[in-house]
Amino acid sequence: MNKFLLAVASIVLGTASAHAADLAAQYTKAPVMAPAYNWTGFYVGGNVGGQWGNADLNTSTIWTPAGYFAASSVPAINTVGAQGVNSSSVTGGFTAGYNWQVNHAVLGLEGDINYFGFKGSATGSALYPCCAPTGFTVSSQVSADWLATIRGRIGFLAAPTWLLYATGGAAISEVKGNFNFTDTFSAATESAAIRDTRLGWTAGVGTEYAFGGGWSLKAEYLYVDLGRASATSTNLVGGVTQYPSNVYTHSVDLKSNIVRVGVNYKFGGPVVARY
Repeated sequence: MNKFLLAVASIVLGTASAHAADLAAQYTKAPVMAPAYNWTGFYVGGNVGGQWGNADLNTSTIWTPAGYFAASSVPAINTVGAQGVNSSSVTGGFTAGYNWQVNHAVLGLEGDINYFGFKGSATGSALYPCCAPTGFTVSSQVSADWLATIRGRIGFLAAPTWLLYATGGAAISEVKGNFNFTDTFSAATESAAIRDTRLGWTAGVGTEYAFGGGWSLKAEYLYVDLGRASATSTNLVGGVTQYPSNVYTHSVDLKSNIVRVGVNYKFGGPVVARY
């Protein structure tokens, strides 16, 4: 009987040892590394959207004893000459920039040039306080065909391929204005033009989503302030007489809002391993 028990024990222990050896030989395969998107690199792209804004247009003159106007006429002209226009249009253009990713932060420098399409005009008339029923008319026009910006960007990653950012920098555009004054007292006329490449500022926010090997889609809002462009003239003529002492000052103060979407393509850049 004892011999039988010893034989059974030997069989059980041998089976357990073999099973333990089989367990020791098993192993778990390491997970495969997958590439994670990295935002660092140079990119180019295009955008399309819309702008809506306003421009303050101003025409004013001064009274002088040897001038054309009665003292009461100058305040009336200056009041009518304070005009404003609204403008809205489609915009679109090209973008280029460079990003640096540092952990979950993305820093960048971006420039773009776009069709701007800002355009508007205004006209106002009034009677001379001294000399009704004769009066005067002030007309103003403004336009800005293109807009360029050079901006910094700073953002953080809500997800590896989803960027939220703020942006700001310089805005550049050629602002053009035309101004005319006429009256019915003696068919007086005055005119002036502004053509000024303005350096203003812009700021805004945006979001960008990366997909498909370097491509990304973005949506962006920018506020643009191009400041004030001004000019003076001394070419008032009343009848056949010139009145250079009645100096006119004309100005344009232009601001705009831009909402646009775009697509970018990033060249190269490192890929970070992700498990």
